[in-house]
Parts: sequence; C-alpha cells; structure tokens
Amino acid sequence: MTPASSTPKNSTPRSAVPETDAEINEPPARPAPARSRRGLVFLGISLVLIGLNLRTVFSSFSAVLPEVTADAGLPGWAVVVLTTVPVTLLGVFAPLAPLLARRFGAERVLLGAMAVLTAGLLIRPVDLAGAGHVPALLAGTAACGAAIALCNVLLPGVVKRDFPHRLGLMGGLYTTAICASGALGAGFTYPVFAATGHWTSALWFWAVPAAVVLVLFLPQAIRQHPVHQYSGDGGVNVWRSAVAWQVTIFMVLQAMMSFSVFAWLAPILRDRGIDGGTAGLIVSVSIVLQMLGSFIAPGLAARFKDQRVINAVVALMTGGGFALSIFGPTNLIWVWTGLLGLGQGSLTAVALTMIMLRTRDSHTAAHLSGMMQGVGYGVGSTGTLMVGQLHQATGGFAAAGILFVVVGSLAAFFGVRAGRKRYVS
Repeated sequence: MTPASSTPKNSTPRSAVPETDAEINEPPARPAPARSRRGLVFLGISLVLIGLNLRTVFSSFSAVLPEVTADAGLPGWAVVVLTTVPVTLLGVFAPLAPLLARRFGAERVLLGAMAVLTAGLLIRPVDLAGAGHVPALLAGTAACGAAIALCNVLLPGVVKRDFPHRLGLMGGLYTTAICASGALGAGFTYPVFAATGHWTSALWFWAVPAAVVLVLFLPQAIRQHPVHQYSGDGGVNVWRSAVAWQVTIFMVLQAMMSFSVFAWLAPILRDRGIDGGTAGLIVSVSIVLQMLGSFIAPGLAARFKDQRVINAVVALMTGGGFALSIFGPTNLIWVWTGLLGLGQGSLTAVALTMIMLRTRDSHTAAHLSGMMQGVGYGVGSTGTLMVGQLHQATGGFAAAGILFVVVGSLAAFFGVRAGRKRYVS
C-alpha cells in the first residue's frame, strides 16, 4: 500500500462522492490553469447539463419499445441487442477515456462525445430505404453508448480538477442530473409519441437537448488545452486486490439491476396491462426516488463503522422491488416501484462510495474507479441481455423476476464482503 508520507501535498481531500482523475493512470502533478469564478459557474452548469443527457438513450427507447417493435418489425434478437449494446459499450469504451483525455484534453473529449451522442440520437430513428429501421437503430444506439462511456469516466475527473473544494456539491449535482435524465426519458417520450403519433419523433426529440449542450460547451472546450501530467507509475495494483474484486463484483451486480430498470421496467409494466403514459410516469417517479436514495445513502454509509448492513439492505430492497414489480398485485405497483427506486438509487450510490471508503489515497481510488467502471458496466450489461433472452424464451417476465431475486441476494452477499472496514492493498 502506498505510504501516507508519499501522498502529494496538493492531493484532493477525500469525499463521500466517488471521484476519479480524467488522466487515470498518472498521479496528478500539474494543476489545470485557473478559471475565473464566472468560468467555473458556466463550467459547472455545462457539466450538469451534460449529465442530463446521459441516460435518456436507455429510458426513451424502452418507453416506446412496443410501438417500435410493432412498427419497425424488430426481430427478437434486435430488441435484445438494442437494450444490451449501449450498456456493454459503457465498459468497452471506458478505458479509452483517460487515453484520449491525455492526448486532447478532457473538455475536448467531452465535446467530441456530445457530438457523437447527438449524431447517434439523430441517426437512431432513420428509416433506410430498403433496409428498414434496424441498421440505423443499431448504429445510432452503439454511437450513443460509446459517447456516454467517455462522459461517465471524464465528468468526475473534471469535477475533481476544477472544483476541489466543492466535490460534494458538484458530485451530487451531476450524479443527480444523470438520474434525472433517466426520469426525463421515461416520463416525456411517450407523451411526445402520443402528441405526434410517431415513435420516430419521440426518439428524435432527445437529440435537441444534446445539441443545445454541444453548442453551449463548444467555446469552453476549444479554449481549454490538454493538461499534461508527469509520468508516473506507482500505487496499488487493484487488479490483484481481493477487496477491489469484492467491491467490483458488488458494482457488477448493482449495474445488472440498474440498467435493467432503464431498459425493461416500462415494458414490464405495460406487459402487466398498464398503459404507456402511466407506465412512463411510474418509471419516472421510481427514478426520481433513485435520486433521493442517491443523496441519502452515501452520508449514511460514511457515518457507519462499516457498510455491511446498509449494503445488504439496499441490495435486497432493489432485488425485492424488482421482483414485486413483476409478481406483486398491480394495485400496489406504485409501492413496489417506489421500493425499487429507493433501493436502486441507494445501491448505486453506496457501490460507488465504496471507491473512497475502501482506499487510502486518491490515486488508488482512481485506479479502483477505472476497474469498477470497465468491469462493472461491461459485465453488468448481461443483466439486460438475460432479461431479454428470458422474455424471448418464455414470453413473459416471471423468469426475470426470479433472476433478480437471485441477483439481489448475491449483491447483498458481496455488499457485506465489500462493506467490511478493509482497504485495497
């Protein structure tokens, strides 16, 4: 383990909010050029607005999935791919983010990612003459997943670099914005479809806020030059740490449930006879409760002697809420999805908070964060894949309900292991 005496004097203080350097493989050595107060405010607003675009691609598609399937004639394999590929790409492209940031600068990579995200959202509903909607849906969705992966990794690094004394505030704002983006996609996509009569218009709608952020962020990204770091190779090898793997597996299991909520909760509700508008509203309220859970859970986790109990409780709440949304009486569906929302938001937050609580220095925390995001999102995407395959094989969601009882139980087990007061070493 890196000795305390070797920690740089200008290292950022710890926070309950998980942060990682944009240049993850090198310890910070040269600070970014100072920004004016006005520039910091504008940057903070831009980062929050970027966060507001990072989950709409998941929840908007699921909100009109029956209409897309019927109108575009999507085969079963295409539905599974379209709900799984974006999450898989979050893990595949995560390792590229720090490499691109070192070469071009974090702001310029974020700008490029927003450009790709906007293009992907525009391409997604296109009907190619003679080929139908499937090729464009696949290409656009893949582009969106790659762009979101870069933003996921780089946003915390920019926050850590430019807001060293406001990590909790800015971390909370942009993570809440990410949760809110899922709620917006779930809540507004179906009403846009109902107003226009076309699912293509409902999906195209989400390119507008992405394009607005792209234009707002353009001047900041062009002015900012890459901040090169001194070469360095030190610290803990997280890939050989048992604690790091326990935390990472905990992250994998929460990601399996989290992205399955975005992809499949609305179709599950509609399969149970709930109309599209109400289903979108229920999903939105559930995601809003995720935001509440994500605010409360990290503070509680940091106050406890260890995190075994809170990790287990929120994991069981999530798995149980998911199962009850499938099996429970529909007259209590708001209760089940509310339980799911509170549990999922808390679970995601405490899983990420483990980065700071299980490491002794910021450099190790950065490496653990990279490991968790790459493996967590990459392997976690199998959750949406399994739900899709089980639905295709059985014609219903009962098997998925059983799956998430198992996943929730495993998350509780590894949450207890990860929650012990030990450090990556």
